[in-house]
Amino acid sequence: EEAEVGWQEKLFSQFEVDLYLNESACQTPLDWQYHEEIQKLEKAGGRKNCRIFTYTDHDRFTNLEELCQKVTDLDHEVPSYLVERMANVRRRRQDRRPVEASSLKTKIITWEPSEEFIKNNHVINTPVQTMYIMGDLGPYGKLGHREYENVLCTIKVDGNGVITVKPDFTGTKGAYRIELDGEKREVWEYTIENASAQVQPEEEEREQRMFRDLYGRHRDYLSGLVGSDFEMPLPGTLRLFMNGEIVSAQGYEYDNLYVHFFLELPNQWSSSPFQQLSGVTQTCATKTVGWDNVAYFCYPFTMEMFYTQEDEDSLPLWPVLYFEVLSLDFWQRYRVEGYGSLVLPAFPGVHILTIPTWRPVELGTVAEMRRFFIGGSPELEDLTYVRVPSTFKGKHLSRFGFRTETTGSVTFRLYCLQQSKAFLENSALRQRMQSVLDRMGGFSQQSSVYNVLEAFQRARRRMQEARESLPQDLINTSTSTV
Repeated sequence: EEAEVGWQEKLFSQFEVDLYLNESACQTPLDWQYHEEIQKLEKAGGRKNCRIFTYTDHDRFTNLEELCQKVTDLDHEVPSYLVERMANVRRRRQDRRPVEASSLKTKIITWEPSEEFIKNNHVINTPVQTMYIMGDLGPYGKLGHREYENVLCTIKVDGNGVITVKPDFTGTKGAYRIELDGEKREVWEYTIENASAQVQPEEEEREQRMFRDLYGRHRDYLSGLVGSDFEMPLPGTLRLFMNGEIVSAQGYEYDNLYVHFFLELPNQWSSSPFQQLSGVTQTCATKTVGWDNVAYFCYPFTMEMFYTQEDEDSLPLWPVLYFEVLSLDFWQRYRVEGYGSLVLPAFPGVHILTIPTWRPVELGTVAEMRRFFIGGSPELEDLTYVRVPSTFKGKHLSRFGFRTETTGSVTFRLYCLQQSKAFLENSALRQRMQSVLDRMGGFSQQSSVYNVLEAFQRARRRMQEARESLPQDLINTSTSTV
């Protein structure tokens, strides 16, 4: 038997013909519609199809088939709790009203969600239409028995226009086989072919032209939103834009952690008056991951700053992000868990950095008992003391006698962007040595310049120390010998 079936085209089976001809079996409006259609078919000479029939999106079989689908191929599969709860949810029967973007939700958390709320919010709500092509594989002369019905092909179309055909069109592969259970062990073979009319070259070209026009209008729309006039920094100025995220904190002694941070701008760096250069995360309870207690903050922040070059030969000092980790207990007592600092990366891109921290300690059990029972611990009055303090003007900074203890670490994720007019210059104009800001277009070169200069300064200091430690007569003898 060969049948050509269109999308959502209804072909009645012998069972449906016998069922819907009986008026007492018709209950829903769809049943009465099928009753009238079958009566018209009987008057026109009966069905043309014999074994091949269809179930459309509105039939009861589609509901039952979606409810009875198994997750695995086990014969004695026991549905899980999630399968039972989601069994009566159909994506194509969701009636969700669009929410305006301007309306804000009054309640962020729904503490007692209803069953309808769970159905509407915990399912991927992509509308789907389904159609089943069936085969009545009963013995000859015994058509119309439900136990002999088998699904030959399932066709689904979602709201995004994606068509799913399962199993696929036969093509060059062999025919699909269905082996029935029973005494005779009958084997049926069937093929599925795409009988849609081929698109004419003129229609295909018109369709491609329509898509190009659509994409062109969408591109113009996006360009109109973004604009063409980008604000360029002044000559000799570098703009540094950073989207940062405090990802997590791990390895600390107490629970309920939060992070306080601020950004220090060195000389020749500035920011807009409305730019916020500090912040505090939410209080986060920890969870055990491996051997550590980890608090996942996922706290985003955005900073924008400008560097103005004054001396062409000096290397710029990059901003430093200082932070401290604190804990808060049930009695609202806080404890300092650690201090740390982070120098912003000198080249753009994505940077994931894990910074270890430390905290000051006092000797003796009294300090530890005070920290345990009433909270509080030694704190830094100036947070920049984590590195070289901004108020320090001397040559040597001694921390002898300052006792600290290693604590946990904080993970940052930074997305850095840099903008300068110097980057727009042609590479042919950079043959001569230019200023430091102009050479910052090649960030790998800039990084190597930093490394070479630091290594040179360390080697020079070691050489001077070695010369000062040697006797003068030995230095003079070696000089005369040479």
